[in-house]
Amino acid sequence: MRNKKAVKRKIRHKKIRNRLISTSPRPRLCIFRSLKNMSVQLIDDSKGEIIVGMSTLDKSIKSKFKQCGNIQAAQVLGECFAKKVKDKGITKISFDRAGHLFHGRIKAFAESARNNGLEF
Repeated sequence: MRNKKAVKRKIRHKKIRNRLISTSPRPRLCIFRSLKNMSVQLIDDSKGEIIVGMSTLDKSIKSKFKQCGNIQAAQVLGECFAKKVKDKGITKISFDRAGHLFHGRIKAFAESARNNGLEF
């Protein structure tokens, strides 16, 4: 039997993806969260390509923390990701939280990215 929380998250993710529209001028930011790490990708769905991808496993982030599955690592990931995306010339994005509730690491990442110039 599958975990009820995982099933509910998948249902939420489907609903979010049905409502979310990603275009070239406004790509989709997708988050993957595990217990130990966090990954984010900026995806252009019209072309089917990943514009920018980052993770807490990157050397610049992992070297700062003993454990990367916490709120502080998510904040640093948000800062670094926002800088990388702004270098590509993108400021407006669609935020796909992948069915995760907007609190904890997801909220910390989003607020950090917003404070560093991304609009969503």
